[in-house]
Amino acid sequence: MDNKQHSLTDQTFGQCIRAERRKKGYSQRSLAQLIGVHHSYLSKLENDSSPYPPKEKVIELLAQHLDLDATELGYSAGRIPAEDAKVVAELAKLYQKQLPALLRALKNKQLVEKILKEL
Repeated sequence: MDNKQHSLTDQTFGQCIRAERRKKGYSQRSLAQLIGVHHSYLSKLENDSSPYPPKEKVIELLAQHLDLDATELGYSAGRIPAEDAKVVAELAKLYQKQLPALLRALKNKQLVEKILKEL
């Protein structure tokens, strides 16, 4: 696992983009201008205080300018790629009654690691 992925899993979305912005030497205003948002919105993202995840285009531009993986950054922000959302929707139809219990069980890190190891 490289440092970029490590930082995405160990930090919130906001902490990650703030740290990477600072490493790259961008001010909030300059990065906001590059990605086409107001600097106050970027500040909300960095403080994890935006009421909703950023749009996919904003995530892509942040990833591009900060040299981060866009998919991982999207997950960190709370965005699920369309192809993954489709799989979740299919599973929800197949396992309507069991899916909520499964999702709650997946909060257990040891269980997830065990399942992934077996895959």
